[in-house]
Amino acid sequence: MVGSLILFTLMAPPADFAENFESGMSSWQAHDKTSWKVKSTPFGNVLSLIKQSHYEPPHRSPYNIILLQDHKFGDFELTALARSTKEEYGHRDLCVFFGWQSPDRFYYVHFGQKTDDRANQIFIVNQADRTKISHQTTPGSPWDDKWHKIRVRRENGVITTYFDDMTTPAMIANDDTFGVGLVGLGSFDDTGDFDQVSIKRL
Repeated sequence: MVGSLILFTLMAPPADFAENFESGMSSWQAHDKTSWKVKSTPFGNVLSLIKQSHYEPPHRSPYNIILLQDHKFGDFELTALARSTKEEYGHRDLCVFFGWQSPDRFYYVHFGQKTDDRANQIFIVNQADRTKISHQTTPGSPWDDKWHKIRVRRENGVITTYFDDMTTPAMIANDDTFGVGLVGLGSFDDTGDFDQVSIKRL
């Protein structure tokens, strides 16, 4: 991966699951396979969300979702490199999904360009349109055309997220509605790339 981000991988803690997409994306299942591909770069392969999915969720929630199969996590910490490939606008975003029970029961983090009640928040989808559960957030996730490090951590009902700064939480929520579930990546309705995904159980 890009040389400026090699620092992010140094001294990484042991992971229960790690993915760099050099062997493809066979561990992942997309809601719309035509929207995702493994893209070759001069620094290795990355997972690329290339277009808007045709998936229609049962409630108002993200359209572009790819889930890690055969691994479920309760308390966990996920870190990844992410890059938006969408032009700049207020709701420019990439997402992390977790606690996934079904298409109408899960959590997700919306790393959005500019914060409001629908962007740059932690949400729950519980057989209804997505509902914001974060009680703290930053003014926004400053996407550009560069790679950024993201982290999502859940422990004892406390959900914290990080964007580049891995010491100060960007968003915080408290919720224990869903326990062990699938984890995934994606976007509400934008495009982007992911690499160096690491997940460890807590």
